[in-house]
Formats: sequence, C-alpha cells, structure tokens
Amino acid sequence: MSEAIRHLEEAFEPAERHRAVVVASEPITEAGADAEVREIVLEVDRPDFPYEVGQCIGVLAPADPAFGKEHHYRLYSVADLPERSASGRPSIRIAARRCSYIDDYSGERYPGIASNYLCDRRPGDAIEITGPFGLAFDVPEDRDADLILIGSGTGIAPFRALVKHIYRNVSDWRGKIRLFHGARSGLEMLYRNDARDDFAQYCDRETFEAFQALSPRPSWADPIAWDLAIEERGEELWDLLGKPSTHVYVAGLEKMRDELDKVFARLAGSPDKWQRRKAELVAGGRWVELLY
Repeated sequence: MSEAIRHLEEAFEPAERHRAVVVASEPITEAGADAEVREIVLEVDRPDFPYEVGQCIGVLAPADPAFGKEHHYRLYSVADLPERSASGRPSIRIAARRCSYIDDYSGERYPGIASNYLCDRRPGDAIEITGPFGLAFDVPEDRDADLILIGSGTGIAPFRALVKHIYRNVSDWRGKIRLFHGARSGLEMLYRNDARDDFAQYCDRETFEAFQALSPRPSWADPIAWDLAIEERGEELWDLLGKPSTHVYVAGLEKMRDELDKVFARLAGSPDKWQRRKAELVAGGRWVELLY
C-alpha cells in the first residue's frame, strides 16, 4: 500500500502496551444529532510517552475469547496538541463515534466493539493503549505551501490538531488553508457546532477558510454533498491543485475516495485528466489519505 494512502486499522500493529486513565468524556455532537461522538481525554501512566501532532494511538478493547480474540484493536487520531495534566503525565484527546454495524448474513445490527467500549468509559476508568504512531499529515517545510484538508465525521480530529498547531506554533506560516468538513447534518459538524467551535478562532485569519459539506436529506441517509461544497470553490481549488506546493490531506470513511474522485474529475474536465493530476500529487507525497 502506498505510504500516502493507508487504512487507519492497517497502518500499525499492536506494540508495547500502556495504561491510560479516562480523565473526561463529553459529547461533542449537539442534542438531537443521530450520531453520538465523544471527546475523550486520557492520562497516560508513562511519563515519557512521546506523542506529537499528527500521530495516533491504538486502543485495546476487550473481545470475546470465544471468537479467538483477546482484544479488539482500533486506532484513533490525536485530536489536539501534546499537553500534560496537572500531575505532569501526558494528556491525550481523541474523538470516538459510537458505531454499529449490520451483519451481512443475518441482517442483525450489532454495536461496534471498540467505539462502544470507549464511549462507555467514564472518568477514573483505565484502558490499555499502544503507540504513539506517526502519520503523514505533516506541516510542509515550505511556509508558502497551500493545504486542502478534507475530512468526514471524526476524520476532522487530526485536522483540528494540525490547524491549531500551525496557527499557534508556526509563526511564519503564509500558505492558504482550505478546510472541508463533511457530515450528515449541521448537528454533527464536530468542532464547528455549539458544543465545540474550535475552528471559529481561525476565521479572522487571512489564510484560513472552512466549508461545510452536508447530506441534503440526512434522515434518508443521503451521501454527503461533496460536489456542492467543492464545486462552488472549483476555480480556486483547481488553481491550487495545479501549484507544485499544494498538499491535499483526506481523512474519513473509505467511501470518500470514490466520491471525491468523481467531484474532482468534473473539475478537471474528465476522469483521465483528474487521475493524471492525482497521480502526480500522490507520487510527490502531496495527496495523503487516511481512511477507515
């Protein structure tokens, strides 16, 4: 698999385990949203746990031994800058969405193991984690580079940390940042709603703009309307995609890949022209996907 295109679950195998304690767990979706997403703050027992912006951690949720597994393993992107708790231990924030899935054979709905395990943890509960693991959402060395960030659902978490890091710690940043966040409804716009509105603090920056891509009929489970959000800014985006210093970072569900390819193919004028442009971006490490 290309280093620029990877699945979150396949990126890293479980390694050394560490004990972490839940310090806080709060919903970051608004009341009335169909989805429950919680921001979970963990305090790691290892004082020198060396995590950085752009990394992720693995969570080991207990599994049923009858199915041949001791643990169910999932990775979660770190959703904030590295920090320490009052005790001096590393403190990590992640976003977890309570999930369920439908069995292909029985048609029955079952709760997702890792997501429900995490969402059910409360302050004081201990869990096992692994990592930290590095990912490819780096800050370009060229401070004039432009970033196109496209995230759906909890895929916005690594971009929250990345944008915060750029505007807090990279004093000479001059490139444009265009953030596209997809969700089924405005109630599920993580970090851009009444529960958490972290991105609002950057709206007065000349280099930053953020856009919503919502489902036109969320109650019918219609797909996110990436075409409306992206094609409205098509001229600027196609111009940015033609610049040798533009980086595109994509995070979210795997089905985003096909949806975005269709939208960008229309911007390019044909699927072949888009695939050539995308191949150039991927080969240069300037199109990076993190899908699950």
